[in-house]
Amino acid sequence: MADIAKPAHGGGGDHDGETRRDFLFLAAGAVAAVGAASVAWPLIDSLNPAADVLALASTEADLSPVEVGQSLTVTWRGKPIFIRHRTDKEIEEARAVPLSELPDPETDQARVIKAPWLIMVGICTHLGCVPLGQKPGDPRGEFGGWFCPCHGSQYDTSGRIRKGPAPKNLVVPSYKFDTDTTITIG
Repeated sequence: MADIAKPAHGGGGDHDGETRRDFLFLAAGAVAAVGAASVAWPLIDSLNPAADVLALASTEADLSPVEVGQSLTVTWRGKPIFIRHRTDKEIEEARAVPLSELPDPETDQARVIKAPWLIMVGICTHLGCVPLGQKPGDPRGEFGGWFCPCHGSQYDTSGRIRKGPAPKNLVVPSYKFDTDTTITIG
């Protein structure tokens, strides 16, 4: 019987072909994955908010020029933000109101972070009007807070609805005190 000749390259038949084929499949798959990622990343990144939108996401306010009893209005996301440095009398009046008298019951303490400062979105919760009460000569209604002349909604010194068609209290935005005299809204 004659001996069977082995291939000159010393391989064991298809074994080398399979490892080369596996390597080529893996290399091609890796190149395809990198290519797909390089195409997808700009598309996904374009869905992020633009820099001008991010700038509107928060706003800072300096409270140092606002004396006790005065108010300040700043703009955040296109909305007026009412900031009032309340007097001790205004705080006492707000805390003395029984929750049973409020259409939208909420304590004064739940609406403020630091007692003299009340910070709210200045938009009436009835139809989106801007209530009066920020300027010294503005009518403030029966409860000394804010008055919406469009439909007669009246808010107290804690921004809670007390009379009129508005269904909810003035909204308190998310905010934090950075220092004793500066806040960041949003």
